Amino acid sequence: MTDMFEIADRLKELRDRKTELAEETKENNARIEQAEYELSQLMAGTETQSFQRAGTLFYLTTKTYASANKEHKDELFKALRSEGYGSLIQETVNANSLSAFVKEQMSENDDVLPEWLNGKVNVFDKVTVSLRKSK
Repeated sequence: MTDMFEIADRLKELRDRKTELAEETKENNARIEQAEYELSQLMAGTETQSFQRAGTLFYLTTKTYASANKEHKDELFKALRSEGYGSLIQETVNANSLSAFVKEQMSENDDVLPEWLNGKVNVFDKVTVSLRKSK
């Protein structure tokens, strides 16, 4: 039993550390974003395109980001297809939603994958250890 408890303690510690690291990463990303903003504003204000410091080259770049307007997504897809850019469109199914759906379909079919899904989805079980605070 000692080995099981030791491994359980290690698993809990690792999961706790993962949560801590995720929070630290989130906070660090916010600090990075703030420092990038401050430095880019200062560089732009002094018309400095680039400089070197401690063996690192810092330079201004502009990146363009775009996302579909949710209210007009269907119109965007139609326009992309009509202009010959339909290959940009990718249909996806959320993995968690698909897993829940397949599990539901199997439970309604004597725990067997319905024939109409056979060969169209990969289904496997994975044994994991779940943790929760005890009372």
